[in-house]
Amino acid sequence: MTKIVLPQKKIKASAQSPKNLIIFSKPKVGKTSLLADLENCLILDFEDGSDYVDALKLKVDTVEDLKLIGAEIKEQGHPYKYIAVDTVTALEEKCIPVAEKLYSKSSMGKNWFKTGKQTYGNILNLPNGAGYVWLRQAITSVLEYIKTLAPRIIIVGHVKDIMLEKAGAEFTSSDLDLTGKIKRIISSQSDAIGYLYRKGNQNILNFKTSDDVACGARPDHLRNQQIVISEMTEEGVKTNWDKVYID
Repeated sequence: MTKIVLPQKKIKASAQSPKNLIIFSKPKVGKTSLLADLENCLILDFEDGSDYVDALKLKVDTVEDLKLIGAEIKEQGHPYKYIAVDTVTALEEKCIPVAEKLYSKSSMGKNWFKTGKQTYGNILNLPNGAGYVWLRQAITSVLEYIKTLAPRIIIVGHVKDIMLEKAGAEFTSSDLDLTGKIKRIISSQSDAIGYLYRKGNQNILNFKTSDDVACGARPDHLRNQQIVISEMTEEGVKTNWDKVYID
């Protein structure tokens, strides 16, 4: 066994910029266009929404497609600095067949493709929400695979409005649109979660935690900050990714 040396003084931080970033927003705010302007970023388009932007992009219809793309990325020596999942909301849906395969290999689901699928139609219709356990395993494994393809991953998602109650009053809070525990797992593994919204001719990426929006960040330069990530100027759209990725 290797001898463990206990630290005697504080160890300096080894990272500044987020390795795993989540960006979520309402539809048509400009997430894909923003990603298209990030240098050396490959957009994995799971939602068929990149037709109108010039970008490094590939459409991904199935998880099998993703594996073929990943194999080629590895074969070519990992040429991309960033890979964007656009969107994780769509990826969740595409992971259902993966969840069914995982379930079919278990003792409980060995007859899934013979009778179970005919009975329930979809693994998420299993009694007592049992199918969601397998969906969590599926999407977690797929995202872990994507993380092996580039040093920095950007997970893009849609917003979901949820009703909360505080001090007897109800209010709406914006959150990442994913199913139950899947959202908590993915969020806990991220370094920063930003809510993107438009204000005038600017797009704001909000990392400031509040009752209204579920977001936040570990890196000091993003924590509790609201960053103008893009703005319309006389020369055209200007993006400010250097305020997020500072190294």
